Amino acid sequence: MRNILLTLRFLGTRYHGWQVQENAHSVQEELQDAVEQLFGARDPITGCSRTDAGVHADMYCCTLRTDNPISCFKLIAALNAKLPDDIAVCAAEDVPEDFHPRYSCTSKTYEYHFYNGSARNPFYDDRALFVHRPLDEAFLDRQARDFLGTHDFTSLSNSREVINDNVRTVTEASVTRDGDLVVFRVTADGFLYNMVRNMAGLLLWISDGKREAGSIPDILEARDRNAAGITAPAHGLRLKQVTYPDKRKGGDRNGGQETP
Repeated sequence: MRNILLTLRFLGTRYHGWQVQENAHSVQEELQDAVEQLFGARDPITGCSRTDAGVHADMYCCTLRTDNPISCFKLIAALNAKLPDDIAVCAAEDVPEDFHPRYSCTSKTYEYHFYNGSARNPFYDDRALFVHRPLDEAFLDRQARDFLGTHDFTSLSNSREVINDNVRTVTEASVTRDGDLVVFRVTADGFLYNMVRNMAGLLLWISDGKREAGSIPDILEARDRNAAGITAPAHGLRLKQVTYPDKRKGGDRNGGQETP
């Protein structure tokens, strides 16, 4: 049995996230359909994380387990011929049996995009949150630095599940501007349910004066979701990078639901 690591890009607008669901259209279902059309069998596919409806990915990793001998080079073109235009396979490689796209991962990078122009831009309608009021990216960058380090992120999780460990280590947290596009970028060893969207929502609240500047450490210390403000809409979020230390090695499991 082969274990093939696939790297995808997708626009999440038409989908209810990655994971197969009853009565909902998902990215995983489209990929499974393409595999079944190609191989004549619905071989199992495992993703690196869940995503919410409308979330996009510049790099999403999943594994396909199959006995089919097709080369990875040919597999990319064959799957893309079956997939819709808003999903594409951009890489494929054989990895060891014990490689897991989620548990072998050492870090993920997400971006939350704000379109901060004077008027709505239809090219960004489903890909960035439109914010009309001016955003001070230098101020927000200073606030975002308080996410850095190892913290209990209970205040920034919407999970109703009991998770034993809500501690995560954030190694990158920044806010930059490119014209009218303001980007919050964060890298961590893992994320809690809706964590990045809650981070983005908290930054908006600080920008609007609904939370004080410099309040993030106290909000994290509170371990209370009610202390942190809104959850930013899903369509501004995208998965940018998934990092593995060495694809020749399997990963250790660690608990916690992830839908940033």
